[in-house]
Amino acid sequence: MATAQIRAMRAQVLRSAALRGVASLVIVSSIGVAAALAPATTSVQAASSFVFAAGDTGPFVAGHRGDSVRAPENTIPAFEAALASGAAFLETDVQLTSDGVPVLMHDWMLDRTTSGDGPVWAKTFAEIRALDAGSWYSPDFAGVQVPSLDEFLGLLVPSGRSAMIELKGAWNEEQVSLVVRQILAHGLRDRVLLASFDVETLGAIDGVAPSFQRAIILRKPMEDPRILVDLLGISAIVTSSAAVVEDAAWVERIRSASLGTLLYTLNEDSEWEQAVGLGVDGIITDCPDDLSRWMQNR
Repeated sequence: MATAQIRAMRAQVLRSAALRGVASLVIVSSIGVAAALAPATTSVQAASSFVFAAGDTGPFVAGHRGDSVRAPENTIPAFEAALASGAAFLETDVQLTSDGVPVLMHDWMLDRTTSGDGPVWAKTFAEIRALDAGSWYSPDFAGVQVPSLDEFLGLLVPSGRSAMIELKGAWNEEQVSLVVRQILAHGLRDRVLLASFDVETLGAIDGVAPSFQRAIILRKPMEDPRILVDLLGISAIVTSSAAVVEDAAWVERIRSASLGTLLYTLNEDSEWEQAVGLGVDGIITDCPDDLSRWMQNR
């Protein structure tokens, strides 16, 4: 069977698993067939362990879209504030403009966080850079621009910190290559975790950059996360606190699959305490300064 067909089968099966939040016997059987048909040359080459695992002091702090409590989300001031807070990770979202430039933006539409409107993908980079991405948050940030990925990576390099970069939506290998090339140009391969909800995107990352650490984002727990390792080469799962509440053994199953665990988006002491007790590797928060001080005091 051709590699493209195997990838298509893998995407179809995993999309079903991700949407359901569980791996049924039918799904597991289908995955087994797909894996058996795959030639040895398509085997996943990603690292077998999560290089960003929690240390002796507990889980690392990841600033969600920077420090979105102290500055407008996904802007350079927000990332600078997160770095000043001592956060080990910067978390951000990447989309492509109509002319193929990776920019940092969570929402599909520009309306909420900029002076513009319409979808990100319908605008050129020049059009997006002309927008005001700060006034919606505070007049103090009037004129702040939407950052490019290249600008963000340039800020990350001298900081010594790491980043979780979520590729929003479905990306093909050519599109993923645009991001990968910039990360490599800045010498940041070992300091970046690529993440996505979309299994096709993760498959594209596997095809373009098999040595990169990567994570799937799941809102719901599944029975056996090891199938995601076998087919997508992930090294971590990013999941919600709601999923942990729904299934108390979810984090333990992730750990048993030798995967890292990141929880989002936790902003309260009680949530942080639960996450530390579960032994997660990272906590994604809107308020990295508060969490960093809480971790130190704890």
